[in-house]
Amino acid sequence: MTQSGWNRRELIKAAGAVGLGAGSAAWSGLALAQAPITLGFIYVGAKDDFGYNQAQAEAVAEVKKLPGIKTVEEENVPETTAVQKTMQAMISQDGATLLFPTSFGYFDPHMLAVAAKNPSVRFAHCGGLWTEGKHPKNTGSFFGYIDECQYLNGVVAGHMSKSKKLGFVAAKPIPQVLRNINSFTMGARSIDPKITTTVIFTGEWSMPVKEAEATNSLADQNIDVFTMHVDGPKVVVETSAKRGRMVCGYHASQAKLAPNAYLTGAEWNWVTAYTTITEAALTGKPHPNFLRGGLKDGYVKMSAYGPTVSAAASKQADEVKAKMVADAFDIFRGPLKDNKGAVVIPAGKVLKQTDLELEKMNYLVEGVIGST
Repeated sequence: MTQSGWNRRELIKAAGAVGLGAGSAAWSGLALAQAPITLGFIYVGAKDDFGYNQAQAEAVAEVKKLPGIKTVEEENVPETTAVQKTMQAMISQDGATLLFPTSFGYFDPHMLAVAAKNPSVRFAHCGGLWTEGKHPKNTGSFFGYIDECQYLNGVVAGHMSKSKKLGFVAAKPIPQVLRNINSFTMGARSIDPKITTTVIFTGEWSMPVKEAEATNSLADQNIDVFTMHVDGPKVVVETSAKRGRMVCGYHASQAKLAPNAYLTGAEWNWVTAYTTITEAALTGKPHPNFLRGGLKDGYVKMSAYGPTVSAAASKQADEVKAKMVADAFDIFRGPLKDNKGAVVIPAGKVLKQTDLELEKMNYLVEGVIGST
């Protein structure tokens, strides 16, 4: 129970699963018993990028509705010392006591440096690998197992592809990106083992020109279904549609950008993590240093199926999703080889989503055309 008597699990479930409406009454009682707090949110790009930053901002818009909460936001903050200045300004000028630096490159050294100077302030980073004994207790990280959704994207793509050639436009070969590429590919190859995924890395989280070039290059190779891991999927989605190709979205729904080309998508539901971390700060409970969750926890969700998705594709994706939610399906299980032929997970070994080995992934699986 929280200090105010509310059951945290039920409160967060209500707030995260269906927006904040269902949990607002319980939250009101909680907030009234505590002093208001100010939360700071920092984005590496624009809040309306149809992608990573928009997914964060949409959750913040819900959090703003909670009583006892004040928020301050800043967008387009680069992964340099500029973010340290932004965080310190939020603390010193706005009175923020809980900061959410949302971009991968904010964690080390930037967030850690500011946290060391402000031990009474809590910091929650999106995606960083917080480590016990290495990182300060006033810091932490949260993330979602969105590779579950990318696997489902792959299942749908596997059904819908005619060329059996899929394309993946990615920013950087960090573990979370590789995990998504691999999951998408394995989902598709569960439908047809002959399917391949060709990946192109742009080198930057947001590089519209390179993203367009990569999409066109892949389309020229007869690839007919695309997905991505870049901050703003808008260019990849629209370019795919212009080339007459199909696409699975990422971060947030891009369905309205290309309604006929959009099959489905992997979306974040950051309200769940934000609410969990904020509730702990409000009640003075220990800071959640390492927070993760998947479909069953409400951290991620799937876009609605587009009008062209076949009944067979949606049916199989729904069946796999149900198994994931029931903890009856493991994406990464042996035997599994990388795309160079080396065994990366031996026969009989299963890596659960909570296994930290997955957060250190440095390979591309069999069926992926490309290199890290």
